[in-house]
Amino acid sequence: MGTVIIILILIMICIIGVKSYAKKLASGCCGASGDQVKKIKVADKNRAHYPYLAEMKLDGMVCGNCAKRVENCLNAIEGVWASVDLGAQSAKVRMKERVEEEKLRNAVNSAGYTVLKVDFQA
Repeated sequence: MGTVIIILILIMICIIGVKSYAKKLASGCCGASGDQVKKIKVADKNRAHYPYLAEMKLDGMVCGNCAKRVENCLNAIEGVWASVDLGAQSAKVRMKERVEEEKLRNAVNSAGYTVLKVDFQA
């Protein structure tokens, strides 16, 4: 009788694990609880207004919601227009005035992701 109870408990644990994993696959890692990230839109999308550019190599993004979070934290900085490439694990950051590397790193780190490298381009 004790063995049957243990087997039933193990089956229940497996069912719960499979359901949780299926939900994560369907919603993305960050959206499993229905927490869909709304994108912050940049009002000025004229590239001529952004003379400074930085390429950031990132780590820790695994889904579209992760990419939106990184984009949002960078776009929240005044005078910044960022676009994130999830597949390349990178961000292209356009700036109206040069933003210090530390400020860009802190924004991404505060969102829970890691900056591996920042390259400023002239």
